[in-house]
Amino acid sequence: MSAKKDALSMTTPADSSKSESTYVIDAENAAEMARLTNQDRLVTKVMGGLFPERSDHSTIHEILDIACGPGGWVLDLARAYPEKRVSGIDISTLMIEYARYQAHVHGLNNVSFRVMNALEPLDFPDNSFDFVNARLMAAFMPIEAWPGFMQECLRITRPAGIIRLSECEMALTNSPAFEQINRMILRAAQVTKRCFSPDGRNLGITPMLRGFLHDAGCQNIQKKASVLDFSAGTEAHASQYQNTMVFFKLIQPFLIKVGVTTQEEIDRWYQQTLTEMQSNEFCGIWYYLRKCSGIPCGCQVWCHSSTALSRHGQLQYRA
Repeated sequence: MSAKKDALSMTTPADSSKSESTYVIDAENAAEMARLTNQDRLVTKVMGGLFPERSDHSTIHEILDIACGPGGWVLDLARAYPEKRVSGIDISTLMIEYARYQAHVHGLNNVSFRVMNALEPLDFPDNSFDFVNARLMAAFMPIEAWPGFMQECLRITRPAGIIRLSECEMALTNSPAFEQINRMILRAAQVTKRCFSPDGRNLGITPMLRGFLHDAGCQNIQKKASVLDFSAGTEAHASQYQNTMVFFKLIQPFLIKVGVTTQEEIDRWYQQTLTEMQSNEFCGIWYYLRKCSGIPCGCQVWCHSSTALSRHGQLQYRA
């Protein structure tokens, strides 16, 4: 089967899975798909590019993006590096169909997309990939699922390959309404057992990543910090305003279902958030901690913190 047909193929054994999504937003929502597409590009830019950890990509041939959403990172990577083979998996049929269509429209013969649940054993042979990328798994990953997920990532990564994780904590702002909705989200994360923070002040995922990777058998952890300033007047403000507007709207059914708010209350805080974000006095910042391996490295942590590791080498740190 040709690569183009592979990208457009709508049926694989994994595609027929009836796995239930644990994502906090409806994974088949078109507005969420558009939001993720824009967020992908913003995150890639803030992190310094598709492969900010290294300049030599000659040893990377097969790449996997887990929970790829509408395939933004996969498609951008495939365009930038036509000699590499890039795969993406996601539980959302809508997003995978969209990603396949985009691959077809742009004539990308080096990509493939499959419907697959990251919470289940991944339908790939051992040692399949040189680079495994996973962003924002905490949006659907229960606390108890992390060790098994990391073992699967290690299993499908080749020796001397790279695992890159990107996770985020909540943004910090001077908007009372924004912070109130953040508190609701954190409370919901506690109730649904997705929060590692003992007092619920934040998700607490970013300090856990090194331990997850180390316990799975990974080595070579490096870290580098980045930051996204989306205060009024900054380049990122408009895109983050749109991102917040959509995200805070689409997450409302989840917050109400969990019991941390009512529709009347969240409507009030939501409108106030949008008003406060448009003020010239609005300040907001998101931290990124990128952890990378020492032999061709690969690790992102969004603090938005992210962590990446390779399977071999020495533990190294650099600013």
